[in-house]
Amino acid sequence: MDDSRPADRVDVAIIGGGLVGASLACALGELATEHGLRVAIIEPRALPAASERSYQPSFDARASAIAYGSRRHFERLGLWSHEGPSMAREATPIRHIHVSERGRLGATRLHAEELGVEALGYVLPNAWMGQVLHRRLDALPIDWRCPASVEALTPQADGYRLTLDDGSALTAGLTVLADGGRSGLKARLGIDNAHQSYDQTALIANVEVSRDHAGWAFERFTADGPMALLPLGNGRMELVWTFDKDDVEEALALSDGDFLARLQRAFGDRAGRFRRVGERHTYPLSLVTARETARPHLAVLGNAAHALHPVAGQGFNLALRGVMDLADEIAAAHTAGDRIGSPAMLAAFETRRARDTRAIVRFSDGLIRLFGIDHPAMGHARAAGLVGLNAVGPLRRTLARRAMGIER
Repeated sequence: MDDSRPADRVDVAIIGGGLVGASLACALGELATEHGLRVAIIEPRALPAASERSYQPSFDARASAIAYGSRRHFERLGLWSHEGPSMAREATPIRHIHVSERGRLGATRLHAEELGVEALGYVLPNAWMGQVLHRRLDALPIDWRCPASVEALTPQADGYRLTLDDGSALTAGLTVLADGGRSGLKARLGIDNAHQSYDQTALIANVEVSRDHAGWAFERFTADGPMALLPLGNGRMELVWTFDKDDVEEALALSDGDFLARLQRAFGDRAGRFRRVGERHTYPLSLVTARETARPHLAVLGNAAHALHPVAGQGFNLALRGVMDLADEIAAAHTAGDRIGSPAMLAAFETRRARDTRAIVRFSDGLIRLFGIDHPAMGHARAAGLVGLNAVGPLRRTLARRAMGIER
């Protein structure tokens, strides 16, 4: 690659055009449109032309749980409900949450009406979220480099030089890694991870239930591992079931009928009868946190910064709060006439994110550890705790507001 070629200069280069990178670009849209902020997205996968995009919901479409606080962020970006495609159009509200442990009487229930909100959260198909974000980006002066990959990131006095595999180059005052860590750029920059394997695998599938879910989401702790059921449209729910890594192949090998029977035994009849299961997908579970999420002229977002256990459904919500915090720091620097990507700006961003990230990591990791202790006394203590939490309204509501992303 010829590094002697002149490089295009941008204020912000976002590596990765997925949900996190696209959300950041949308959050910078006003600065780009009205104040001339130069933003580029580098994405290795080719995107269909706007005229070729269509949304065809399928039984097996993967979905994400969006906290109420994330809805507020999308509203701020004008993406929740407006003319044309919006997040709200395909969002299934979570109005109630039921947390229980199989074989124990204790349970905790959370209700949106207790907190004076329409929903505790929402379930959104990932493909629809991506389409809404990319349609918004079509209307913004964003420099798309797609398909293209970053072959080299070279630090300079005032930013980074990005050398791309299509023969072009960029220099950026701020470079954002939002590529999920897949490219290896983080490692090449000397940013390593704290990694802790849970020795568990998540099995994800959509299931059809006989009873209207009425906006209920369920979190159930079983001997096999935690399982969650999230409400979707058309009589479906999304199942996230964790297994010990040595046991998941057995669950994958079951026929649909045998799998549904095993699920019914583990979950019980609270959601009705499980009548159909779609494709089953799996992925290994680990707690991964980058040891650095910011340095001068560089920020790390999304799964590149942290990958969590799905037990509390906090991964994307934590990432979106990081997106909004970074966008706020960029806007503050721009308004003050400071350099975007300066050491002071990135230090402020890292300080802003540290407390939130630590709290969510402790919460999700603590749940796994608490419910992973197989001892009769601990089982009784957990049951008593769930009963007590359900009885103490103020404590339950405080925890709910934090999980919803409306308190930090």
